[in-house]
Amino acid sequence: MTRLTGSALRLTVFIGESDTWHHRPLYSEIVHRAHAAGLAGASAFRGVEGFGASSLVHTSRLLSLSEDLPVAVVVVDTEERVRAFLPELDALVTEGLVTLETCEVVRYPDGDRRAHTSGPEGEGP
Repeated sequence: MTRLTGSALRLTVFIGESDTWHHRPLYSEIVHRAHAAGLAGASAFRGVEGFGASSLVHTSRLLSLSEDLPVAVVVVDTEERVRAFLPELDALVTEGLVTLETCEVVRYPDGDRRAHTSGPEGEGP
């Protein structure tokens, strides 16, 4: 996995919560493929309201539409690694929006959880 600070590229994939890839949630497939590709980080965020190309507003306030809420999958790494990941998305995303934005990573901990705890032998506070 990449340890990242400084200039980076943020990839955001906007899809629907009900979108699937071989009976698995598409957002989960994207996150797991990003992990397998060794990218620095990926997270999926569920929206409470939104609309896309269909112009149909999906919201968590209406039970009939709450089944397909918007999901944003965000991946951050170096520009070359993110661009190398784009062909994976071509195979997965048939409907949705993919954006790329330059960003700057100011802090990315090294992952040593024991160094960030106050309890004995790596236990939490």
